[in-house]
Formats: sequence, structure tokens, C-alpha cells
Amino acid sequence: MALTAEVKAELIAVRDPRPSVRVAETTALLRFAGGLHSIAGRVAVEAEVDDRRLALRTARDIAEIYGVRPELAHIQASGAREGERFAVRIVKGGETLARQTGLLDMRRRPVRGLPNKLTTGNQEDLAAVWRGAFLASGSVSEPGRSASLEVSCPSGEAGMALVGAAHRIGIAAKQREVRGVPRVVIRDAEAIRGMLLAMGASSAAESWDEMRQRREVRAGVNRLVNFDDANLRRSAQAAVAACARVERALEILGEDVPDHLKQAGELRLAHRDASLDELGHHADPPLTKDAVAGRIRRLLAMADKRATAEKIPGTESAVPPQAEGA
Repeated sequence: MALTAEVKAELIAVRDPRPSVRVAETTALLRFAGGLHSIAGRVAVEAEVDDRRLALRTARDIAEIYGVRPELAHIQASGAREGERFAVRIVKGGETLARQTGLLDMRRRPVRGLPNKLTTGNQEDLAAVWRGAFLASGSVSEPGRSASLEVSCPSGEAGMALVGAAHRIGIAAKQREVRGVPRVVIRDAEAIRGMLLAMGASSAAESWDEMRQRREVRAGVNRLVNFDDANLRRSAQAAVAACARVERALEILGEDVPDHLKQAGELRLAHRDASLDELGHHADPPLTKDAVAGRIRRLLAMADKRATAEKIPGTESAVPPQAEGA
């Protein structure tokens, strides 16, 4: 997950001073990193993150935007969780904050998705929503066949809101469920790069694109190597088959083979790996590759015609099984 850590480190450093952008990012982070809890009968807002710098920054943003000072707690790893976790918790004033961020509606009911004003904002606000969601529970894999940028969602409604925000930015995203957890996934390589840029991780986007280009070059080279190997195998099989048929043709015709056809057949047997063009240069006098090919065809046809008349195996019978189909 080194790439994910690199992206998150860059996003943590993004500081957009516009109030609507800061609100969008903070609200999305709170929604995707935890949300609402009930502590001692009071509504509490809590976000659990995996980076101390992110916890400190989130606490500072909440204090600066909403005038509420959160508590910070260090959570020890347990069960399936690995690494350190940090909680940003607001108990005193939690309900007020929940209302201000839109996590509670006017009837004190939890909002299962995201506040409508966030998902219908401008491009910068929508990018901030994605930045907050990614910082809370996002991951990105290296380029390749299974490359993806994903965000785990607290609910299907939150996932659909995130999909809508991506589409408004101009990036295709889909929601799917993995082991009961809703996820928003971006798989297209250009779309992944575009979302990294939109969120503000320009250096990570450049690194991701360089890795993708290197993989594509390596894949292209591998395809060419495999293609060349296949061609070489086919050429070798074709040479074996051709030589076997020529040997059988000369055997069938014996002394009755015309001199010019015999010369072409003997050239084929003397230079088994040579191309038709190269065989022509070995002839005396030199021949074109078409002339060599024509003589070998007539040699084989003459031999097969005699074999049919005499009811004996023709030239094809001499081809080894491993060279058949060449």
C-alpha cells in the first residue's frame, strides 16, 4: 500500500483556504471515517484515521471552521486492523457540529448519504469531497490489469453520493459491494489519473502515470518477444516439414527427377534453415525466390502424382507429427 500512503501524504498537505472547500472536505472525511455515535446519551461526532498528521489536521480544521475543539485519542491495533489508528472525537457540542456539517438533518435524523449541498457544489467542492473521502478510507493500486482507485463507504447512499460527485467532475466511477461493504471504484487508467489530479495529488498522479507507461512498454516488449518466438517456432516447423517432403519426393522419383527440380530439392536439403531468397542466391546460376518456390512445388507435385499412381505413401507421409500444420 506504499502508493496509497504516498497519495494520502500529498493530500494531507493540500490546503485550500476557500471556506466551502474546507467544509466539503471536512464533512466528507467525518462521514467516511466514522460519523455519528451516541456517548452517554449525547450525539458525538468521531472520525478514525490511520495517520497522526491527518488526525491533527482534521482537529485543527474543525476548531478553525466550527469553533469546536476535538479530543484526540490513540487507538491500539486489534483484530484484523493493522497499524496505528487515531480518533478525532467531539462529544461536547457534537450534535451542533453534526447539524452544521449536515450529518444530522433538521429532525435530528442521521443523513445516510452526504448533504445535498456538497454533491451539487462547484468543481473544487466536489474534488474536496473526494479528497476527504479518500483520506478517510481510500486506496489506490499500482497500474496493471487490476488497477483501481477505491473508497470504502459507510453506506450505499454515501457511495452513490460519491459516484455522483465523480460524474459531475467528469470521471466515471461505479459502486459495488465487496464482502458486504459498499465501495466506489474507478478502474480506467485515465480516470484514475484524472481523479488523483482532481483531488490535488499531482505528484502521485505523475508517478502513477510513469509506472503505467513503463508497464505498457514492458508488456509491449513481452508481446513482441512472444510473437517472435512463435514465428521462429513456426518457421522451424515449416523448414522441417519442407525438407522431409523434399527428401521423400527425391526418393519417390529416383533417377526420373528433372535436373532443374533436383537442383532445387538439393538446395533445400543443403540449406535447411535458409529462406527461399537465400536458396536462390546459393543456386548456380542464381534464381529468384519465386523460381525456387515454383521448382520445389513442381517437384513435390510430380512425386505425389507418381505416389498416387503407384499407390505408395506420398510426400506428406514423411512429415514428422511435431511439424504437421506448419
